[in-house]
Amino acid sequence: MQDTFEAKKLSRELLSFIRQNPSPYHVTAGFARMLEEAGFVHLREGQHWTLKQGGSYYVTRNGSSLIAFRIPLKAPVSFQIVAAHSDSPSLRIKTDPYLPCAGHYVCLNVEKYGGAILSSWLDRPLGVAGRVMVRTENGIASRLVHPDRDLLLIPNLAIHMNRKVNEGYAYQVQKDMLPLFGDETARGKLEEEIARSIGVSPDELLSCDLFLYNRTPGTIWGASEEYISSPKLDDLQCAFSAVRALIESGSNDTCSAGCAGQTSVSGTHIATAAIFDNEEVGSLTAQGADSTFLEDTLKRIWLLVGSNGDETDPEMDDHGHSRAENVLEAYSIAISKSFLLSADNAHAVHPQHTDKADPVHRPLMNHGPVLKFSANQKYTTDAFSASVFGTICSRAGVPWQVFHNHSDQPGGSTLGNLSNAHVSLHAADIGLAQLSMHSSYETAGVQDTLWMRRALEEFYRSDICIEDDHVLICP
Repeated sequence: MQDTFEAKKLSRELLSFIRQNPSPYHVTAGFARMLEEAGFVHLREGQHWTLKQGGSYYVTRNGSSLIAFRIPLKAPVSFQIVAAHSDSPSLRIKTDPYLPCAGHYVCLNVEKYGGAILSSWLDRPLGVAGRVMVRTENGIASRLVHPDRDLLLIPNLAIHMNRKVNEGYAYQVQKDMLPLFGDETARGKLEEEIARSIGVSPDELLSCDLFLYNRTPGTIWGASEEYISSPKLDDLQCAFSAVRALIESGSNDTCSAGCAGQTSVSGTHIATAAIFDNEEVGSLTAQGADSTFLEDTLKRIWLLVGSNGDETDPEMDDHGHSRAENVLEAYSIAISKSFLLSADNAHAVHPQHTDKADPVHRPLMNHGPVLKFSANQKYTTDAFSASVFGTICSRAGVPWQVFHNHSDQPGGSTLGNLSNAHVSLHAADIGLAQLSMHSSYETAGVQDTLWMRRALEEFYRSDICIEDDHVLICP
């Protein structure tokens, strides 16, 4: 009973987080607030960093990606990382977006972002969220934008005018997916709404990154309230679990000196949560998983706090190696001993389409985290990393499942293999089983968020000690 109560409580917290943070920029800001409330210190890429043993920190890039980390009191020997993503498939508003429709309406000009199920965006209240750049006395500044009201709707065509709609329909984004904004007087009112929501005048707005989002509130439902439905479960269910696990895994030990942002965490690894933007469009951006963000951050951490990073070290050692060479070698050794969990939701077997699932491996909602395998290496899991994650789950008392694509139904890719092109780590791809992936309203299990958080807490609390093909997991 207590477990069920805790799972529902955590699910309600997740739904509230999603409701309050409807764009990747808001998600990153929301996680930053959570981290700062837990004592994490905000670092900036363009400034000098001062890091301390036992300190907790986070850094952002582009306002839409975030890496948080906690340094142990002992000299670190490795990193243990959970990666997830902040974005979801959507419709992005183009610049100068107003389109006259039928001589009386004003629609907004949009383009598809990621692999959205387009039909799921029809006939429901939609909002606008993202960021805008505004002119200030000191230059240009970024502002989060979220006019918290129903602004748009994409109307379906009546069945009387499309008798074959239930036989299948190929949606054209430029024609079928234009959201209705208002009558002929609506031109210019989007800028007015945005400016009013952030307390500036419309002529101070310079440029924007704005997305549509489904305004339908998330809910817990089912015969025993066992399911959760909401926008953006892929991948905020995993991202939320990762950040909460990083916080919770260090929350029991406070710094003896009472210093802000520090915990007396045991272990010898640097616990890290990386939340990337743009996964849904291939991650090929400065803030995506296929960028240098993770590599830049890990290397910078190591140069400041790594085992050979003491500035009092002599410039040359007895073997003629410079201090810089020793630090870089120590970093390479640390990376070889590090471990990454790429956390992105997985497909649950569909109740009406079981033929789309593998005949044996059929993940179910509320049956625990899913370990994902792919022969074409779209997922990073192998026998080594699967054994590590399975052991972590067993130690946490968390059930886990296995996913393989149906051999004739190739799946998508995610974060792990892309980030590994820059920082090569032992890695496993995991997720939580869900239905309606890439719909504007997705469904998953109430219990699974709690199980994922517990598994990731155990991952952060345990030292994974890797020596070649041997691994030892210590509390």
